[in-house]
Amino acid sequence: MTEHPLVRMTGIGKRFGGVHACRDIDLTVRAGEVHALLGENGAGKSTLINILSGVITEYDGTIELDGRPVSFAGPSDAQRAGIATIHQELDLVAGLSIAENMFLGREPRTRVGTVDLRRMRRQATDHLRTLGADLEPRRLVGSLRVGEQQLVEIGRALSLNARVLIMDEPTAALADAEVERLFATIAELRRAGVGIVYISHRMAEIEVVADRVTVLRNGGVAGSVDPKTASRDDIIQLMVGRSVDALYGEGRNEPGDVLLDVRGLAVAPRRPTPGRTEPAGVDLTVRSGEIVGLAGLMGAGRTELLETLFGAGGSGRRAGQVTFDGRPYRPHGPRSALARGVAFVPEDRRGAGLMLEHSVSDNVVLSALSTLSRLGLVRRQAVKRTVAGQLSALAVKAASPVVATATLSGGNQQKVVFAKQLLTRPRLLLLDEPTRGVDIGAKAEIYRLLHQLADTGMAILLASSELPELLSICDRVVVLHRGHTVAALPRASATQQAILAAANGADAKEAR
Repeated sequence: MTEHPLVRMTGIGKRFGGVHACRDIDLTVRAGEVHALLGENGAGKSTLINILSGVITEYDGTIELDGRPVSFAGPSDAQRAGIATIHQELDLVAGLSIAENMFLGREPRTRVGTVDLRRMRRQATDHLRTLGADLEPRRLVGSLRVGEQQLVEIGRALSLNARVLIMDEPTAALADAEVERLFATIAELRRAGVGIVYISHRMAEIEVVADRVTVLRNGGVAGSVDPKTASRDDIIQLMVGRSVDALYGEGRNEPGDVLLDVRGLAVAPRRPTPGRTEPAGVDLTVRSGEIVGLAGLMGAGRTELLETLFGAGGSGRRAGQVTFDGRPYRPHGPRSALARGVAFVPEDRRGAGLMLEHSVSDNVVLSALSTLSRLGLVRRQAVKRTVAGQLSALAVKAASPVVATATLSGGNQQKVVFAKQLLTRPRLLLLDEPTRGVDIGAKAEIYRLLHQLADTGMAILLASSELPELLSICDRVVVLHRGHTVAALPRASATQQAILAAANGADAKEAR
């Protein structure tokens, strides 16, 4: 790494109405450096990188690139200057192929001016292989899982051959093996002299990948530290303004009787969907008051299992037995699952969990309108009381219940998804990456909520790509590999090494 200031942002300020989103921020990025930018949701990170990437064009302060003042008229202008961004919220076109998304607006051309599809697909494949992703470039992006879409987004940014790369939660939807491959790519970019602004809520990643850390709080710089000498608690305290002694909390619940019992569950879809790994031999149990984790690499079938249990998976022949509360359980759709007391918080909260353009209130009551209606008419006062109660119980921060859900931070949007599902009063809660893309304060609140729910006797089945999360809050961890259960590890003996060994196909006894 050199000391060359590739990017220098000085005195950056931005107001939205009377609110200071950024206030007098200085940030430098050197060539060959990974500069981590941390802070809770609302700290000013997104505004700052939107200024650097040309999304926001009016602001206070100056930006220098290679020592020369620059001012971007838009994102394309910033890209031409060598600044590329991997956004946390995926910006892909579902109806186009992987290759078309990666080169949208800058497709390679033949000598006669037509799109060179063969070269475009070949280049897309090369960039994806750099990330260890074996994806067919002609596949439609709409058919991909969130983690696969994340890899496409990263591959698109790499295809720009940028000198400055902004990574906003690039690993949020990736399993550990994919994260390791991304880190190897980052190491290559550093050696090539690329400057990287790295945003993540995963503290363990920062310790591994970052050369410097700048922490934002309330729109300003709370401090800059060396991640190799500063403790994790020091960084967290800069972020939240107070000490966080127990991020994951401690479960106090004693599991009760078996509520969900899955034996040999396998699904043979009538029309197989590329990229989906259906259950092919799943065995697991979840007891009342128990939190059971689901681990596995991308493509292990965690999401597909949860969707099947919620009645949201594809149709097809099924084998095996599933019982819920001692009775056979085979939901024909989400409505029948909810009627039996099973709720689901999906991985993609923006695409599958929320109607972002609708109000917070509308989203909260969506799954329970029948209980808030009389003779087909919604009881508005009952809705108002119910929504107020849910928002208070989950500490959702919103200016008003009638504001659009899209205006909330990621952590508060996730709480709204929880509020909507918990309003159905489930006995079993299915969670797919429940803390994806939320800040450390919101994570702590979600962990406390899960322990409280388990203490009331609710059963929880939680899929997560974050092994520390699984090891810290779950009573047991079930590991999937290509749709099969390969290990069931109690909390006392579960380790990251054991989970990874099983996730990679090791024998269950060897994993233990």
